[in-house]
Amino acid sequence: MSTETTTTPLVVPAPPGADLAVRVRGLRRYYGETRAVDGVDLDVVRGEVLALLGPNGAGKTTTTEILEGYRKRDAGDVMVLGVDPAHGDGHWRSRLGIVLQSASDLGDLTVEESVAHFAGYYPSPRDVGEVIESVGLAEKRRTRGFDLSGGQRRRLDVALGIIGGPELLFLDEPTTGFDPEARREFWELIRGLRGTGTTILLTTHYLDEAEVLADRVGVISRGRLIACDVPARLGGRDESLATVSWREGDEVRTEETHEPTRFVQELAGRHDGEVPALSVHRPSLEDVYLSLIGDDEEPAS
Repeated sequence: MSTETTTTPLVVPAPPGADLAVRVRGLRRYYGETRAVDGVDLDVVRGEVLALLGPNGAGKTTTTEILEGYRKRDAGDVMVLGVDPAHGDGHWRSRLGIVLQSASDLGDLTVEESVAHFAGYYPSPRDVGEVIESVGLAEKRRTRGFDLSGGQRRRLDVALGIIGGPELLFLDEPTTGFDPEARREFWELIRGLRGTGTTILLTTHYLDEAEVLADRVGVISRGRLIACDVPARLGGRDESLATVSWREGDEVRTEETHEPTRFVQELAGRHDGEVPALSVHRPSLEDVYLSLIGDDEEPAS
């Protein structure tokens, strides 16, 4: 009689029959001998926030630029809002919002002029004043782009990305340059957009940002999607051992266990209810992420 050991798959696909905003199968992009994107399969469900994590050069930006229609692919099937990005027309593009890693155009226009200018590209844009206020630039509406700080310019980039009321919003490192308070204010903006049904594909280096905002998190390393799941389960995080530590006399002791609650109850019984220097550590998203990417010293792109 044989027994089978089952393990949680690292890449968990979208549920069968899910309404997909993005469907990618076998995506490949090469630069000479370098495999920038090496067989990525990815689903983004309408209405969800999906965050892509990965080291610099892992293939995140190349992947998203192919989905946005900015870059050609060498192989694979890609559908974004029901259209192959390689053949997307003006109407298709009007359904997207794109915030690139950096932008420096329109510096001679004020914030209000820039947002109003971009609003003219869309058939049903959002209210200009409302968008400016939502990204925290109401007091800078008459300031020229050249005179904005780095963080303020980033907020303007976001405003230009959402002015068209996109169905699908691409955010590439959107909070770079934000101070902690501004980042949290921006998170509220993203939650609000998600609440209206906007689908969001987010690339970020901030693991706390991914954990707070994302319904699912994908990890790309060396051009491959190596894990994708809800943050709490990414890479088997929910099944990982917890580490319990406590002080026993002059000695600090530790124990790894799948049942930390039961173990702590046992310790409490041995210490008359109060366990000295007790702490329980479960793997954080950062712990799981670092274990997944390993020593990624040869980036893909």
